[in-house]
Amino acid sequence: MDIQDIKQRFGIIGNSPLLNRAINIANQVAPTDISVLITGESGSGKEVFSHIIHQMSPRKHGPFIAVNCGAIPEGTIDSELFGHEKGAYTGAVGERKGYFETVNGGTIFLDEIAEMPLGTQARLLRVLESGQYIRVGSSKVEKTNVRVIAATNVDVYDAVKAGKFREDLYYRLNTVPLRIPPLRDRKEDIFLLFRKFTSDFTDKYRTPPIQLDDEAQQVLINYSWPGNVRQLKNMAEQLAVLERDRVITAPTLLTYIPHEASRSNLPMRLDKQPKDDFSERDILYKVLFDMKRDMVELKKLVAEIIEHGGVSTNFQNNSQAITQLYRDIELPANNHEAQFTLQQPVNNNAGNNNTDYNITQEAEEVEESLSLVEKESDLIRKALKKHKGKRKLAANELGISERTLYRKIKELDL
Repeated sequence: MDIQDIKQRFGIIGNSPLLNRAINIANQVAPTDISVLITGESGSGKEVFSHIIHQMSPRKHGPFIAVNCGAIPEGTIDSELFGHEKGAYTGAVGERKGYFETVNGGTIFLDEIAEMPLGTQARLLRVLESGQYIRVGSSKVEKTNVRVIAATNVDVYDAVKAGKFREDLYYRLNTVPLRIPPLRDRKEDIFLLFRKFTSDFTDKYRTPPIQLDDEAQQVLINYSWPGNVRQLKNMAEQLAVLERDRVITAPTLLTYIPHEASRSNLPMRLDKQPKDDFSERDILYKVLFDMKRDMVELKKLVAEIIEHGGVSTNFQNNSQAITQLYRDIELPANNHEAQFTLQQPVNNNAGNNNTDYNITQEAEEVEESLSLVEKESDLIRKALKKHKGKRKLAANELGISERTLYRKIKELDL
């Protein structure tokens, strides 16, 4: 049977090369009795492939049973799989046949095999190697002829390295590995599946057909679908039942998709950063702009004094302003600071209250530190000093959140 016939028979939709390869492997291994390990993410359709292998095998007329190993308690899984004798444990009021006995001649599908306890793994390995098992509470060896298909959504080899899964059982099950591709690797199939699901559900609930506009189709295709086909089917059913407008737009579709940025390929809109949580770059820009403003004011003040050839009655105020500007700038001690020297004129009248002073500027090039960390540290220190150590007020002054300020204090060891 070719791939298209298998798809039609088992209701598989899609033309992805990865999907076709998985179907081809299942078709080739089905006529044999080889154990198969199916791997794939949750919701990707692993159980469907177990049915393909069973129905395409000589055992197709025999029984088939699917067992979720993760759903059976550790204390009873041996009894469920291999059966027990009367009185084998508290509550065992009679003997019971296990799955390996009732499915004799057929196929057993062990889903979530990685969740199986280590003791049960040893029993399963014996069944795979010799077809023998022992009921719980019995000493009699039983025989069975069952084909085992296992499936898991985790990396079994990682479980082997962690000591949670038997290595010999892993290699015994993994004779033919069969990987089911996740839906995000089958982008060409996503819209086809969506159309099939919405068509089925609108027929079931007798509602008008569902359509997606162009933007909604892009959202549908670009989403990562962590729940795979199961998640897509669930969303299609919700849309078929809940939406009155049968033409679905992108904003409407996004309301049905969980916002999982670490697992989604959807285009994201970057909102403006909150005012109370500036980034480090914003803080550094603020430091540099404040310094530039202070320097401009200082230059204007000095130029005004030099232009008039002296200091007028406002000298005291001007000198205080200069002092304050130097405090604000806080140039590092190892830099060459510009020095201003006051010199008295030769003709000094003792009775003249308006004594003039000549200012000689000893101009030296300022080698200002360009370390952003130092500027950031200096600004935080000034803010804390200004508000007497009150972090909330200092954070408001700096334009950042109190939480960010606390983190900066720890990082800069202030």
